[in-house]
Amino acid sequence: MYDKLQVLEDRFEQLESQISDPEIMADRTKWQQLVKSHSDLTEVVAVFRQYKKAKEDLQENKLMLEDKLEPDFLEMVELEVEELTTKIEELEQQLKILLLPKDPNDDKNVIMEIRGGTGGDEAALFAGDLFRMYSRYAEKKGWRTEIMEANETDLGGFKEVTFVIEGKGAFSTLKFESGVHRVQRVPATESGGRIHTSAATVAVLPEAEDVDIDINPNDIRIDLFCASGPGGQCVNTTQSAVRITHIPTGTVVSCQDEKSQHKNKDKAMRVLRSRLLDKAQEEQQKAIAGVRKSMVGSGDRSERIRTYNFPQNRITDHRIGLTLHRLEYVLQGDLDELIDALITTDQAERLKTVEE
Repeated sequence: MYDKLQVLEDRFEQLESQISDPEIMADRTKWQQLVKSHSDLTEVVAVFRQYKKAKEDLQENKLMLEDKLEPDFLEMVELEVEELTTKIEELEQQLKILLLPKDPNDDKNVIMEIRGGTGGDEAALFAGDLFRMYSRYAEKKGWRTEIMEANETDLGGFKEVTFVIEGKGAFSTLKFESGVHRVQRVPATESGGRIHTSAATVAVLPEAEDVDIDINPNDIRIDLFCASGPGGQCVNTTQSAVRITHIPTGTVVSCQDEKSQHKNKDKAMRVLRSRLLDKAQEEQQKAIAGVRKSMVGSGDRSERIRTYNFPQNRITDHRIGLTLHRLEYVLQGDLDELIDALITTDQAERLKTVEE
Protein backbone atom coordinates (compact mmCIF):
# COMPACT_ATOMS: atom_id res chain seq x y z
CA MET A 1 0.00 0.00 0.00
CA TYR A 2 2.83 2.39 0.90
CA ASP A 3 4.43 2.10 -2.56
CA LYS A 4 1.10 2.79 -4.27
CA LEU A 5 0.54 5.86 -2.09
CA GLN A 6 4.03 7.13 -2.84
CA VAL A 7 3.32 6.86 -6.58
CA LEU A 8 0.12 8.88 -6.06
CA GLU A 9 2.00 11.57 -4.13
CA ASP A 10 4.62 11.81 -6.89
CA ARG A 11 1.83 12.14 -9.46
CA PHE A 12 0.16 14.83 -7.30
CA GLU A 13 3.36 16.89 -7.19
CA GLN A 14 3.81 16.49 -10.95
CA LEU A 15 0.25 17.75 -11.53
CA GLU A 16 0.88 20.67 -9.17
CA SER A 17 3.77 21.73 -11.36
CA GLN A 18 1.83 21.25 -14.60
CA ILE A 19 -1.25 23.27 -13.64
CA SER A 20 0.95 26.29 -12.88
CA ASP A 21 2.76 26.01 -16.24
CA PRO A 22 1.72 28.99 -18.47
CA GLU A 23 1.92 26.86 -21.64
CA ILE A 24 -0.47 24.26 -20.25
CA MET A 25 -2.77 26.96 -18.83
CA ALA A 26 -3.17 28.28 -22.38
CA ASP A 27 -4.89 25.01 -23.32
CA ARG A 28 -8.08 25.42 -21.28
CA THR A 29 -9.41 21.91 -21.84
CA LYS A 30 -6.17 20.16 -20.90
CA TRP A 31 -5.66 22.46 -17.90
CA GLN A 32 -9.17 21.69 -16.56
CA GLN A 33 -8.51 17.94 -16.88
CA LEU A 34 -5.27 18.28 -14.94
CA VAL A 35 -6.94 20.42 -12.26
CA LYS A 36 -9.61 17.74 -11.80
CA SER A 37 -6.97 14.99 -11.54
CA HIS A 38 -5.12 17.12 -8.97
CA SER A 39 -8.33 17.68 -6.99
CA ASP A 40 -9.14 13.94 -7.03
CA LEU A 41 -5.77 13.17 -5.41
CA THR A 42 -5.79 16.01 -2.85
CA GLU A 43 -7.48 14.14 0.02
CA VAL A 44 -5.55 10.87 -0.26
CA VAL A 45 -2.21 12.71 -0.51
CA ALA A 46 -3.03 14.92 2.50
CA VAL A 47 -3.85 11.84 4.62
CA PHE A 48 -0.74 10.03 3.34
CA ARG A 49 1.45 12.95 4.39
CA GLN A 50 -0.13 12.91 7.87
CA TYR A 51 0.55 9.16 7.97
CA LYS A 52 4.22 9.59 7.01
CA LYS A 53 4.70 12.38 9.57
CA ALA A 54 3.11 10.26 12.32
CA LYS A 55 5.38 7.33 11.42
CA GLU A 56 8.46 9.58 11.61
CA ASP A 57 7.37 11.02 14.97
CA LEU A 58 6.75 7.54 16.32
CA GLN A 59 10.23 6.39 15.28
CA GLU A 60 11.82 9.41 16.97
CA ASN A 61 9.89 8.77 20.20
CA LYS A 62 10.86 5.09 20.21
CA LEU A 63 14.54 6.09 19.86
CA MET A 64 14.14 8.44 22.84
CA LEU A 65 12.78 5.56 24.92
CA GLU A 66 16.12 3.79 24.44
CA ASP A 67 17.83 6.60 26.37
CA LYS A 68 17.76 7.08 30.12
CA LEU A 69 15.00 9.61 30.68
CA GLU A 70 13.67 11.39 33.73
CA PRO A 71 10.46 9.68 35.02
CA ASP A 72 8.18 12.61 34.10
CA PHE A 73 9.66 12.93 30.61
CA LEU A 74 9.57 9.14 30.13
CA GLU A 75 5.87 9.07 30.98
CA MET A 76 5.20 11.86 28.46
CA VAL A 77 7.09 10.07 25.67
CA GLU A 78 5.33 6.76 26.40
CA LEU A 79 1.96 8.52 26.23
CA GLU A 80 2.91 10.11 22.91
CA VAL A 81 3.99 6.71 21.52
CA GLU A 82 0.59 5.29 22.49
CA GLU A 83 -1.28 8.21 20.87
CA LEU A 84 0.80 8.04 17.67
CA THR A 85 0.28 4.27 17.39
CA THR A 86 -3.49 4.76 17.59
CA LYS A 87 -3.35 7.64 15.11
CA ILE A 88 -1.33 5.58 12.61
CA GLU A 89 -3.87 2.73 12.79
CA GLU A 90 -6.71 5.18 12.14
CA LEU A 91 -4.87 6.80 9.23
CA GLU A 92 -4.10 3.37 7.71
CA GLN A 93 -7.81 2.51 7.78
CA GLN A 94 -8.67 5.88 6.24
CA LEU A 95 -6.11 5.33 3.47
CA LYS A 96 -7.50 1.87 2.71
CA ILE A 97 -10.95 3.42 2.23
CA LEU A 98 -9.56 6.23 0.05
CA LEU A 99 -7.83 3.64 -2.16
CA LEU A 100 -11.04 1.67 -2.78
CA PRO A 101 -12.17 1.76 -6.44
CA LYS A 102 -14.31 4.83 -6.94
CA ASP A 103 -17.79 4.72 -8.45
CA PRO A 104 -17.42 6.75 -11.69
CA ASN A 105 -20.84 8.30 -11.00
CA ASP A 106 -19.99 9.61 -7.52
CA ASP A 107 -19.26 13.17 -8.62
CA LYS A 108 -22.39 13.47 -10.76
CA ASN A 109 -25.57 15.35 -9.97
CA VAL A 110 -28.64 13.31 -9.03
CA ILE A 111 -31.97 12.83 -10.71
CA MET A 112 -34.37 11.55 -8.08
CA GLU A 113 -37.76 10.02 -8.85
CA ILE A 114 -40.34 9.53 -6.08
CA ARG A 115 -43.65 7.74 -6.71
CA GLY A 116 -46.55 6.96 -4.41
CA GLY A 117 -46.91 3.17 -4.14
CA THR A 118 -49.40 1.10 -2.17
CA GLY A 119 -51.78 3.27 -0.14
CA GLY A 120 -53.59 5.64 -2.51
CA ASP A 121 -53.86 9.26 -1.30
CA GLU A 122 -51.84 8.53 1.83
CA ALA A 123 -48.96 7.11 -0.28
CA ALA A 124 -49.03 10.26 -2.43
CA LEU A 125 -48.89 12.44 0.69
CA PHE A 126 -45.91 10.43 1.94
CA ALA A 127 -44.21 10.87 -1.45
CA GLY A 128 -44.60 14.61 -0.86
CA ASP A 129 -43.06 14.27 2.60
CA LEU A 130 -40.05 12.45 1.10
CA PHE A 131 -39.64 15.10 -1.60
CA ARG A 132 -39.58 17.86 1.05
CA MET A 133 -37.17 15.82 3.22
CA TYR A 134 -34.63 15.47 0.41
CA SER A 135 -35.11 19.09 -0.67
CA ARG A 136 -34.35 20.31 2.86
CA TYR A 137 -31.35 18.00 3.11
CA ALA A 138 -30.03 19.35 -0.20
CA GLU A 139 -30.54 22.92 1.02
CA LYS A 140 -28.52 22.18 4.18
CA LYS A 141 -25.71 20.79 2.01
CA GLY A 142 -25.73 23.91 -0.16
CA TRP A 143 -27.00 21.99 -3.18
CA ARG A 144 -29.52 23.20 -5.76
CA THR A 145 -32.86 21.43 -6.32
CA GLU A 146 -35.07 21.78 -9.40
CA ILE A 147 -38.32 19.97 -10.19
CA MET A 148 -38.27 18.34 -13.63
CA GLU A 149 -41.71 16.71 -13.66
CA ALA A 150 -44.51 16.52 -11.08
CA ASN A 151 -47.98 15.00 -10.86
CA GLU A 152 -49.60 16.54 -7.78
CA THR A 153 -52.75 15.38 -6.00
CA ASP A 154 -55.56 17.55 -4.66
CA LEU A 155 -54.42 16.89 -1.07
CA GLY A 156 -50.92 18.25 -1.67
CA GLY A 157 -49.05 15.00 -2.29
CA PHE A 158 -47.43 13.59 -5.42
CA LYS A 159 -48.42 10.62 -7.50
CA GLU A 160 -44.92 11.07 -8.86
CA VAL A 161 -42.25 13.77 -8.82
CA THR A 162 -38.91 13.90 -10.62
CA PHE A 163 -36.27 16.44 -9.61
CA VAL A 164 -32.57 17.12 -10.02
CA ILE A 165 -30.17 17.80 -7.14
CA GLU A 166 -27.00 19.58 -8.22
CA GLY A 167 -23.98 19.66 -5.94
CA LYS A 168 -20.55 18.19 -5.23
CA GLY A 169 -20.84 14.55 -4.21
CA ALA A 170 -24.63 14.47 -4.58
CA PHE A 171 -24.79 10.98 -6.12
CA SER A 172 -22.17 9.45 -3.80
CA THR A 173 -24.19 10.73 -0.84
CA LEU A 174 -27.71 9.87 -1.97
CA LYS A 175 -27.28 6.66 -4.00
CA PHE A 176 -28.27 4.44 -1.07
CA GLU A 177 -31.71 6.09 -0.85
CA SER A 178 -33.06 3.99 -3.73
CA GLY A 179 -35.80 1.55 -2.72
CA VAL A 180 -39.22 1.28 -1.11
CA HIS A 181 -39.85 3.62 1.83
CA ARG A 182 -42.71 2.53 4.11
CA VAL A 183 -44.74 4.79 6.39
CA GLN A 184 -46.93 3.86 9.37
CA ARG A 185 -49.21 6.61 10.67
CA VAL A 186 -52.79 7.78 11.11
CA PRO A 187 -53.73 9.53 7.83
CA ALA A 188 -55.32 12.98 7.95
CA THR A 189 -58.32 11.46 6.16
CA GLU A 190 -58.76 8.71 8.80
CA SER A 191 -61.58 9.58 11.23
CA GLY A 192 -61.28 6.39 13.30
CA GLY A 193 -57.68 6.99 14.40
CA ARG A 194 -56.40 3.75 12.85
CA ILE A 195 -52.77 3.44 11.83
CA HIS A 196 -52.33 2.81 8.10
CA THR A 197 -49.27 1.43 6.29
CA SER A 198 -48.38 2.95 2.92
CA ALA A 199 -45.32 3.05 0.69
CA ALA A 200 -43.49 5.20 -1.82
CA THR A 201 -40.61 4.28 -4.13
CA VAL A 202 -37.43 6.30 -4.54
CA ALA A 203 -35.06 5.93 -7.49
CA VAL A 204 -31.71 7.75 -7.47
CA LEU A 205 -30.06 8.13 -10.88
CA PRO A 206 -26.76 9.80 -11.74
CA GLU A 207 -27.42 12.66 -14.13
CA ALA A 208 -25.98 11.69 -17.50
CA GLU A 209 -23.86 14.12 -19.47
CA ASP A 210 -23.84 14.36 -23.26
CA VAL A 211 -20.61 12.35 -23.35
CA ASP A 212 -22.18 9.52 -21.31
CA ILE A 213 -25.14 8.82 -23.57
CA ASP A 214 -25.27 9.58 -27.27
CA ILE A 215 -28.94 9.77 -28.31
CA ASN A 216 -29.60 9.45 -32.03
CA PRO A 217 -32.23 12.06 -33.00
CA ASN A 218 -33.83 9.42 -35.23
CA ASP A 219 -34.42 7.24 -32.16
CA ILE A 220 -36.70 9.68 -30.37
CA ARG A 221 -40.23 10.92 -30.97
CA ILE A 222 -41.20 14.31 -29.54
CA ASP A 223 -44.89 15.06 -28.88
CA LEU A 224 -46.19 18.46 -27.84
CA PHE A 225 -49.36 18.92 -25.83
CA CYS A 226 -51.14 21.41 -23.60
CA ALA A 227 -50.03 21.39 -19.98
CA SER A 228 -52.58 20.62 -17.28
CA GLY A 229 -52.95 21.87 -13.73
CA PRO A 230 -52.32 25.33 -12.22
CA GLY A 231 -50.65 28.00 -14.29
CA GLY A 232 -53.25 30.41 -15.68
CA GLN A 233 -55.22 30.60 -18.90
CA CYS A 234 -52.26 29.81 -21.17
CA VAL A 235 -51.90 26.34 -19.60
CA ASN A 236 -54.64 24.71 -21.64
CA THR A 237 -54.14 26.72 -24.83
CA THR A 238 -50.37 26.62 -25.41
CA GLN A 239 -48.59 23.44 -26.47
CA SER A 240 -45.65 23.97 -24.12
CA ALA A 241 -45.62 20.49 -22.53
CA VAL A 242 -43.22 17.97 -24.06
CA ARG A 243 -43.28 14.18 -24.16
CA ILE A 244 -40.16 12.38 -25.47
CA THR A 245 -40.24 8.69 -26.37
CA HIS A 246 -37.00 6.78 -26.87
CA ILE A 247 -38.19 4.29 -29.47
CA PRO A 248 -35.52 1.52 -29.09
CA THR A 249 -36.13 1.15 -25.32
CA GLY A 250 -39.70 2.41 -25.02
CA THR A 251 -38.60 4.91 -22.36
CA VAL A 252 -41.05 7.83 -22.07
CA VAL A 253 -40.36 11.15 -20.34
CA SER A 254 -42.70 14.11 -20.16
CA CYS A 255 -42.23 17.58 -18.73
CA GLN A 256 -44.70 20.45 -18.37
CA ASP A 257 -43.34 22.45 -15.43
CA GLU A 258 -42.08 25.36 -17.53
CA LYS A 259 -44.16 27.72 -19.69
CA SER A 260 -41.45 27.49 -22.35
CA GLN A 261 -41.56 24.50 -24.71
CA HIS A 262 -37.78 24.77 -25.15
CA LYS A 263 -37.12 24.58 -21.38
CA ASN A 264 -39.48 21.62 -21.00
CA LYS A 265 -37.67 19.82 -23.81
CA ASP A 266 -34.26 20.44 -22.19
CA LYS A 267 -35.51 19.12 -18.85
CA ALA A 268 -37.07 16.04 -20.45
CA MET A 269 -33.83 15.27 -22.31
CA ARG A 270 -31.85 15.49 -19.05
CA VAL A 271 -34.15 12.93 -17.43
CA LEU A 272 -34.11 10.70 -20.54
CA ARG A 273 -30.30 10.66 -20.67
CA SER A 274 -30.10 9.68 -16.99
CA ARG A 275 -32.65 6.89 -17.34
CA LEU A 276 -30.84 5.50 -20.40
CA LEU A 277 -27.48 5.75 -18.61
CA ASP A 278 -28.89 3.88 -15.62
CA LYS A 279 -30.36 1.23 -17.92
CA ALA A 280 -27.07 0.81 -19.81
CA GLN A 281 -25.06 0.54 -16.58
CA GLU A 282 -27.55 -1.96 -15.15
CA GLU A 283 -27.26 -4.18 -18.23
CA GLN A 284 -23.46 -3.92 -18.06
CA GLN A 285 -23.44 -4.93 -14.40
CA LYS A 286 -25.75 -7.87 -15.10
CA ALA A 287 -23.34 -9.14 -17.72
CA ILE A 288 -20.41 -8.87 -15.31
CA ALA A 289 -21.91 -9.82 -11.96
CA GLY A 290 -25.19 -11.58 -12.72
CA VAL A 291 -28.65 -10.26 -12.05
CA ARG A 292 -28.68 -6.93 -10.25
CA LYS A 293 -31.27 -6.35 -7.54
CA SER A 294 -34.16 -4.18 -8.66
CA MET A 295 -33.73 -0.59 -7.63
CA VAL A 296 -37.14 0.07 -6.17
CA GLY A 297 -39.17 -3.15 -6.37
CA SER A 298 -42.86 -3.04 -7.06
CA GLY A 299 -43.81 -0.41 -4.49
CA ASP A 300 -45.55 -3.00 -2.34
CA ARG A 301 -45.54 -2.45 1.44
CA SER A 302 -43.69 -5.73 2.07
CA GLU A 303 -40.66 -4.60 0.04
CA ARG A 304 -38.94 -1.88 1.99
CA ILE A 305 -35.54 -0.48 2.82
CA ARG A 306 -36.78 1.91 5.50
CA THR A 307 -39.82 2.36 7.75
CA TYR A 308 -41.06 5.70 9.08
CA ASN A 309 -43.24 5.02 12.16
CA PHE A 310 -45.00 8.22 13.27
CA PRO A 311 -46.75 6.97 16.46
CA GLN A 312 -43.39 5.87 17.89
CA ASN A 313 -41.36 8.75 16.38
CA ARG A 314 -39.15 6.00 14.96
CA ILE A 315 -37.26 5.51 11.70
CA THR A 316 -35.60 2.17 10.91
CA ASP A 317 -33.26 1.33 8.04
CA HIS A 318 -33.73 -2.41 7.57
CA ARG A 319 -30.58 -2.92 5.49
CA ILE A 320 -28.23 -2.05 8.35
CA GLY A 321 -30.56 -2.56 11.33
CA LEU A 322 -30.29 1.09 12.42
CA THR A 323 -33.20 2.59 14.41
CA LEU A 324 -33.45 6.25 15.41
CA HIS A 325 -36.16 7.85 17.56
CA ARG A 326 -36.00 11.28 15.96
CA LEU A 327 -38.32 11.00 12.99
CA GLU A 328 -39.44 14.63 13.08
CA TYR A 329 -35.84 15.83 12.62
CA VAL A 330 -35.13 13.36 9.80
CA LEU A 331 -38.19 14.61 7.90
CA GLN A 332 -36.82 18.15 8.29
CA GLY A 333 -33.76 17.03 6.30
CA ASP A 334 -31.49 15.90 9.15
CA LEU A 335 -30.33 12.77 7.29
CA ASP A 336 -26.62 12.78 8.10
CA GLU A 337 -26.69 10.02 10.74
CA LEU A 338 -28.60 7.64 8.44
CA ILE A 339 -26.56 8.39 5.32
CA ASP A 340 -23.20 8.28 7.13
CA ALA A 341 -24.09 4.85 8.57
CA LEU A 342 -24.99 3.53 5.10
CA ILE A 343 -21.76 4.86 3.58
CA THR A 344 -19.67 3.39 6.43
CA THR A 345 -21.35 -0.02 6.03
CA ASP A 346 -20.73 0.02 2.27
CA GLN A 347 -17.06 0.90 2.80
CA ALA A 348 -16.65 -1.89 5.36
CA GLU A 349 -18.20 -4.44 2.99
CA ARG A 350 -15.98 -3.34 0.12
CA LEU A 351 -12.90 -3.45 2.34
CA LYS A 352 -13.74 -7.06 3.26
CA THR A 353 -13.86 -7.96 -0.42
CA VAL A 354 -10.49 -6.30 -1.11
CA GLU A 355 -8.84 -7.90 1.94
CA GLU A 356 -10.19 -11.36 1.06
